Amino acid sequence: MSESLVVCDVAEDLVEKLRKFRFRKETNNAAIIMKIDKDKRLVVLDEELEGISPDELKDELPERQPRYSGNFSFFNLRKTFIVYSYKYQHDDGRVSYPLCFIFSSPVGCKPEQQMMYAGSKNKLVQTAELTKVFEIRNTEDLTEEWLREKLGFFH
Repeated sequence: MSESLVVCDVAEDLVEKLRKFRFRKETNNAAIIMKIDKDKRLVVLDEELEGISPDELKDELPERQPRYSGNFSFFNLRKTFIVYSYKYQHDDGRVSYPLCFIFSSPVGCKPEQQMMYAGSKNKLVQTAELTKVFEIRNTEDLTEEWLREKLGFFH
């Protein structure tokens, strides 16, 4: 018997936070990092970051969460949803602030987690009304150069 694709709802307070984030007036880079609360089957806020570059953001991502068992520790790979407001300087001098949805999906995550995040990604993108959707498999790939290259396809 195969497992069905689990789609989690988006927490109401997060929906409101994403709406306000979309219309923010600040001109710095900012991020909302989200995770899935497995027990509640909800996408919830994990962390908010202000004034953060793409390179700083990758250092904040919880790709590898430490877990402790007995006398040793190990790492549990974790997927993450990010909505990132990025100050984009165009070649012609214009400035825009695109909202980017970044799905951090490290190789080696548990199949149950992969299904839950994959099933919930589209619902979250639709709820937040985002069009610039990117996926990274390794957080080291999240650089300013990578983001500018991805955004270049939209301009």
